[in-house]
Amino acid sequence: MKYVAIADELRGRIARGELPPGARVPSTRRLATDHGVAMATAAKALALLSQEGLVQAEPRSGTVVAGRERRASTSHHGLTRERIVRTAIDVADAEGLAALSMRGVAARLGVAAMAPYRYVTGKDELVMLMADAAFGERGYPSTPRGDWRERLTLGGRTLWSLYKRHPWLAQLGPLTRPLALRNLAMHGEWALAALSELDVDAATLCDLHVLFFSYVQGIAIHLEREQSALASSGLSEEQWIDRQTPALEAMTAGRPVFAKMLRDLGGNGYDLVLDNVFESGMRALLDGLALRYGR
Repeated sequence: MKYVAIADELRGRIARGELPPGARVPSTRRLATDHGVAMATAAKALALLSQEGLVQAEPRSGTVVAGRERRASTSHHGLTRERIVRTAIDVADAEGLAALSMRGVAARLGVAAMAPYRYVTGKDELVMLMADAAFGERGYPSTPRGDWRERLTLGGRTLWSLYKRHPWLAQLGPLTRPLALRNLAMHGEWALAALSELDVDAATLCDLHVLFFSYVQGIAIHLEREQSALASSGLSEEQWIDRQTPALEAMTAGRPVFAKMLRDLGGNGYDLVLDNVFESGMRALLDGLALRYGR
């Protein structure tokens, strides 16, 4: 984001001593002109530095670099690990995991840039704490009901709801390197208990769990990708498709089935709804397991 880049540049100049304590910081108007941004964006950058205690407004002087005493005394009263984690989740939900930084979280909390490090060693640990908290937002009945299929469906829908609430969760790591998170293990135990009723050996049980989890995660990956595409392009899904129409029509040459599908869709309309794709795929997956294992 542009205001973060402007703040980073000013922060670097302050750290290097190019802007010593008491030095006047470029005005909002000057920053807007130099960086080719709106006045509001420039103002947001200065507000971020003010929250970090790096700059302060002085009567008749404008915005100046704060003295070291003020920076050291920037309050972090009431700061806890839980507050840091919840604030970080809010940032990731709204802007994606790529936008998350320790400084950004500190700014949101209105504390000094280094204050969160008293509670979290860095961004890597913070992301794991965020993921564990997010996966723990929904659980399961203490007394399971229904057959294996009903319980596995509940497990899939529960995970899907969490991925929809926190799209960044699906981006955290490859399936081959599972996250050692207590609350993620809760979802794993629920799915494994249901799948174990298929009466398979341990290796097959593990394979089936990987298949189930990767299906849910695989659909969920597109949630944040669409969010990122919208942010970077400024185009909605419908607007993007409209712009691709000439290219899609050119692709149909010599592909009669593809061409017929597009003609039919053009007449009847089509909305890609991931909720519907998820439900349809879940039913197909469970139908296949039922046939394969006689259940």
